[in-house]
Amino acid sequence: MVHNSQNDSASGQSPNTLSQTSSSNEPIAAIATAMGKGGVGIVRISGPSLEPFIETLLGKKLVPRYTHYMPFPGPDGSVLDYGIAIYFKAPASYTGEDVLELQGHGGPAVLRLLLTHCLSIGKPFGLRLANAGEFTMRAFMNGKIDLAQAEAIADLIEANSTAAAKAAVASLSGRFSQEISALIESIVELRILVEATLDFPEEEIEFIEKYQVRSKLENIRNELSRILGIAKQSRYLRDGLKVVLAGEPNVGKSSLMNALFDQDIAIVTDIAGTTRDSIRETLNLDGVPVTVTDTAGLRDTVDPIEKIGIERSWSEIKTADVILHVMDSRNPTRVLDPDMHRDVLKGKIVLDVYNKIDLSDSVFSTEACPPDIKQVFVSAKTRQGLSTLRQAILDASGRTLGESSPWLGRERHIQAMLMAQEHLDLAQEHAAYDNTVLDLLAEELRLAHDALGEITGRMSSDDLLGRIFSTFCIGK
Repeated sequence: MVHNSQNDSASGQSPNTLSQTSSSNEPIAAIATAMGKGGVGIVRISGPSLEPFIETLLGKKLVPRYTHYMPFPGPDGSVLDYGIAIYFKAPASYTGEDVLELQGHGGPAVLRLLLTHCLSIGKPFGLRLANAGEFTMRAFMNGKIDLAQAEAIADLIEANSTAAAKAAVASLSGRFSQEISALIESIVELRILVEATLDFPEEEIEFIEKYQVRSKLENIRNELSRILGIAKQSRYLRDGLKVVLAGEPNVGKSSLMNALFDQDIAIVTDIAGTTRDSIRETLNLDGVPVTVTDTAGLRDTVDPIEKIGIERSWSEIKTADVILHVMDSRNPTRVLDPDMHRDVLKGKIVLDVYNKIDLSDSVFSTEACPPDIKQVFVSAKTRQGLSTLRQAILDASGRTLGESSPWLGRERHIQAMLMAQEHLDLAQEHAAYDNTVLDLLAEELRLAHDALGEITGRMSSDDLLGRIFSTFCIGK
């Protein structure tokens, strides 16, 4: 897999222009398979010119990209294991360096012995234990993948649903990177036009009209908005959707929790205020991991323990993505008021859930509901309306049943795109004036370009790279 890099014509900066503090010439080694017992275990070594080390370790030369079944010798000449050795010669390897993989049995003891022996034999060659994510970081530094693809590798390993795994594979294939790169290229083309005109100030006003700068900027902003929307939706595949059940005591929140999971998770009684602490469980809705939290009922109370539970309820509400505002359909009372609790509910999706409809003769109207809040009518006891509620939660994630995400986005990507969006909005404002100052327009385009460049790593700091790759496992 090769990262197709692009030259930054406007800034004169090439991709992956980074200091080499984390990409030394020392060979590295680690166990590449998960901890625990398994049928197969792999020790991976990567570095420049591994042939002398391989011959010292295994007592023979290996033909690149061929499997060699052989004994893996120990320090005293005994056999540690029998397995397959594969040598990938640079640059045709995962890291872009020479790579040796020793594939043996997956017992933790034998893998540790094999790794220890490799490090001992490799000491004169400078071999050391790999840091977290260092193999993938070297692949990035050597241009095998970009930063978004590197993150997709970690996402694929950590995927907890089929939908998340498919989206991570799409990102790993470069689909997300291609969309970002195409957007960057459009900005670069516009930057070239703007900066080339800076030397001719008398042509600035004519330039805006002649080259249709406003319409080009609008197209770029629309495309960024589209990509940003997908990234926000796909983030839930990776991070999950946090749903909180909130409302007065005894409206059936715990019963609804049990009904959603079809098991007795929360204690249910006729006594108001039974739930004193937050209870959470995770379910999978069409590939979206959803964490549902049942909270203590919201009301004025003098009970000190219940007060603590209510404080925790508000804490859960503040961090939720979706709030299920549960009410008793026989006497619905709104304890989460959009005006009174504007700060708490800002940016959150609120669903008014009218429970106990099996006990109510009332007919409800959606006209009384605020326009940005959806109503759902259910019975936790009879399970009526539960499928509608599940679909409403799924809709809140931006997905429809059976829809797949074209790639997987991360919060880091979203923040970078939001920053780019802010600068493009300012650029559009500058371009709107008849007396446009092109150097201000050029600066906003440059800042938008820089923000998007951080997604693929074309413009990244060592600190950013360190934070990203430190989350990887050691053998990756």
